[in-house]
Amino acid sequence: MNTPWTTAVIFDLHGTLVDSEPNYYEAGRRLLADHGVTGFTWRRHTDFIGIGTRETLEILKAEYGLAAPVEELLAGKNHHYLRLARAGTAVFPRMREFVERLHREGMPIAVASGSSRGAIEAVLGGTGLDAYVTTVVSAEEVERGKPAPDVFLEAARRLGVEPARCVVVEDAPPGAAAAHAAGMRCVAVPYVPATAGDPAFRRAGLLFPGGQEEFTVRAAHDFVTRGPAPGRTGA
Repeated sequence: MNTPWTTAVIFDLHGTLVDSEPNYYEAGRRLLADHGVTGFTWRRHTDFIGIGTRETLEILKAEYGLAAPVEELLAGKNHHYLRLARAGTAVFPRMREFVERLHREGMPIAVASGSSRGAIEAVLGGTGLDAYVTTVVSAEEVERGKPAPDVFLEAARRLGVEPARCVVVEDAPPGAAAAHAAGMRCVAVPYVPATAGDPAFRRAGLLFPGGQEEFTVRAAHDFVTRGPAPGRTGA
């Protein structure tokens, strides 16, 4: 196996492996409409990309003065999202190619996401990515969501791998910050290219400023299979 340094790769899911943000936006828009809130825009949705669903709903609950408990809002958003996800979720083609190559080489692959476990499993099963992913961690299963490192550290623990030997693939600044806090190297593929200059992305070991359009399997694979620069650890 041509993996002299990295022992596992941990992927964020939404916006990184799959283009699920349109479904997440629509689920959020429908949820807010259920509670009498209209005018929720895509631009506002992008402010929450990379932040866990619970944290997002806590902010929106306060912002719009929603009376419903957060648990009720979570259940409502998951209901809307799962219906949309099952109808169709697109995998980024080069990401699928990357995952398949890592799998062929025997690299353990995990998904660590801020969404619910049900949403993660629905997407992985519906896209066939579950055939390659050995470990799944939802933000529901840890104390803190991104930008805290908890989901990535839990993924490393379940894989039995030292954090320093993990590479994280992320699309959002909070996720890149979480990778750095976990002491893991990071491949950053911004879902929103305008965020490429964010300080969290500048700490990434490999950044594709143009997002998925710039991402190449060869560059990402080369980064994964070589060690960090001398004297450098983490993201």
